Amino acid sequence: MSIFRNLIDSLLDACYIWRQEMRQVFKDEGAIIFFIVVPLVYPILYSWIYNNETVHDVPVCVVDQSHTGLSRKFIRMCDASADVRVAYYAQDIEEAKSLVSRQLVKGIYLIPSDFETRVNRMEQGVISVYCDMSLMLTYKALFQTAQVVSMQMGAELQTKLGRHYTKREEIIAARPLDYADVPLYNPQGGYGSFILPGVLVLILQQTLVLGIGLLAGSSREESRYNQLIPISRHYHGMFRIVLGKALCYFMIYAVMAAWLLAAVPHLFHFPQLASWQSLLVIMVPYILACIFFGMTVSCMVKYRENVMLLMVFISVPLLFLTGVSWPQSNIPAFWQCVSWIFPSTFGVKAYVRLNSMGASLSDVAAEYEILWIHAAVYFVLALTVYRYQIHLAKQDAHERLMEMKAKKENS
Repeated sequence: MSIFRNLIDSLLDACYIWRQEMRQVFKDEGAIIFFIVVPLVYPILYSWIYNNETVHDVPVCVVDQSHTGLSRKFIRMCDASADVRVAYYAQDIEEAKSLVSRQLVKGIYLIPSDFETRVNRMEQGVISVYCDMSLMLTYKALFQTAQVVSMQMGAELQTKLGRHYTKREEIIAARPLDYADVPLYNPQGGYGSFILPGVLVLILQQTLVLGIGLLAGSSREESRYNQLIPISRHYHGMFRIVLGKALCYFMIYAVMAAWLLAAVPHLFHFPQLASWQSLLVIMVPYILACIFFGMTVSCMVKYRENVMLLMVFISVPLLFLTGVSWPQSNIPAFWQCVSWIFPSTFGVKAYVRLNSMGASLSDVAAEYEILWIHAAVYFVLALTVYRYQIHLAKQDAHERLMEMKAKKENS
């Protein structure tokens, strides 16, 4: 009977702490920004910026030293493509480089003077492509357009010289090995569908850690030690403190996760292959792991600004370490081990495989198990560091009390 009574008391205390933490969240402007405003606004902003998916009409400068019908045909075909726009003609390469340096164009097509002569001699003609590599999307548009146009012109020349009798023979001669280009997991070939699903999951972790750390820093600045000083009977026991706070954060981020991972992809037509049941199964351990990770990190935050400097600094490296924007096989083993510390590494992988690649829950079983391990480990760490913080708070309060007594006795 006493065990049952203690359990009821613990749950009531956890509910009390949950209510107090919820009040604290909505009283702190910084916490409202990171818990609510950022998850609501940032995905819309990012998705709207990358909504076009690919770049079109990239300006290019042409240096035509051939001045022949074949070179002009190449220029017309490039200009007629969707990705490239011939914006300038230059007399030489130096003039074209000056246009690139002023960012008036993103690349140069250099057609040498012997271009048509070499082709007529049955030799290989060469067209040089110079690209601004500061943005990979423009480089891709310029290079692929030149490549496709040169292949089409080569196929036309090949069919003319082949002396074929039927149209079918010309097609086979121009393209003896036919193939079907089917882009997997990213039908539009766009940057948004490729990178933003991982960013949405990372936003959940980063804003959670930022909000929890901000509340912890505020409490320390107000000398309340993250509300761990047992000011009432409800704050006796680490389990009820961690549970009550985690319940508050989980309720807020259950709504934010639904918005980020279901509503935003639907609004901007990102790939959505997973059912809501599969997403729910993955997101529950992920959010719990992020919450307990944030609570563990928050005990190292002394001032409000510290957590912002830390988490904003590591946001971009964390995105790379997930293996979404950079191949994981090319990441050094040391950094792969570092990435295992963060729940986002496995949360992003599981979400992208489920929602963008159409994987089943059995295909992401490893990530699912690791997320639960993260949740359990960081829960134990949160209990440990909170207990240590209470010990430090009591020790500091005792020292201050002794100093006050000493001063009173001396006076």
